[in-house]
Amino acid sequence: MKILILGAGKMGSFFIDLLSFDHEVAVYEKDPKRMRFTYNCQRFTELKEIETFKPQLLINAVTVKYTLQAFGEVMPFLPKDCILSDIASVKTGLKAFYEQCGHPYASTHPMFGPTFANLNQLSEENAIIITEGDYMGRIFFKDLYSRLGLNIYEYSFDEHDRTVAYSLSIPFVSTFVFAAVMKHQDAPGTTFKRHMRIAKGVLNEDDYLLQEILFNPYTHDQVAQIRTELKELLEIIDHKDADAMKRYLKKIRENVRRDIEEC
Repeated sequence: MKILILGAGKMGSFFIDLLSFDHEVAVYEKDPKRMRFTYNCQRFTELKEIETFKPQLLINAVTVKYTLQAFGEVMPFLPKDCILSDIASVKTGLKAFYEQCGHPYASTHPMFGPTFANLNQLSEENAIIITEGDYMGRIFFKDLYSRLGLNIYEYSFDEHDRTVAYSLSIPFVSTFVFAAVMKHQDAPGTTFKRHMRIAKGVLNEDDYLLQEILFNPYTHDQVAQIRTELKELLEIIDHKDADAMKRYLKKIRENVRRDIEEC
């Protein structure tokens, strides 16, 4: 299959490496310097080169802020039957775009990134495939993610956004709070150092991505739960209520135990 990848960033390069030995792969990137370490693929910096290549599948791997803009720029140079796809963690506006674009499409979300995941060992990582869209496009990504050993879940666009609001906004907001109140430690403990590594990783993400995840319409209720739990915990601390603390620790340990068993 002829596959065009938009963007030679970390995830774009990951997909180039992943697909280039089984398919004819090209990458379109406006900044030639970002393609220095790509190999076994054609490198395009001009839109006319896309027209000549005639891709059968396009994977949009640009920064989430420019996902829709990138689609708009390349669409006039694509064959009508080219399947459009994205790997965006934020799907805002994509459903409406796909429904009027005139191309078959497939939308997925690999629930991992280069910041924390070991891209050579993904058996503990997850991927979401959106149920709407082209059947063959979905089958392509299902087969690809299966070969990587990913745990695959199939959700609608709406179900995806609800899942992201839970799985990303809660850890992101918790990390923000830690980063906001932390102070430099000359001799930090192990837990502090682990939280610091997580904070550095999260805050290394694109500002627009963080914004869009937190502006997800389903994020508010998730963040409100954090506020409720903090209020309860603060009351226990203020009253130095040992019995209440014991009950609280039992509750959260049960939550963690249940999650481990379900996984």
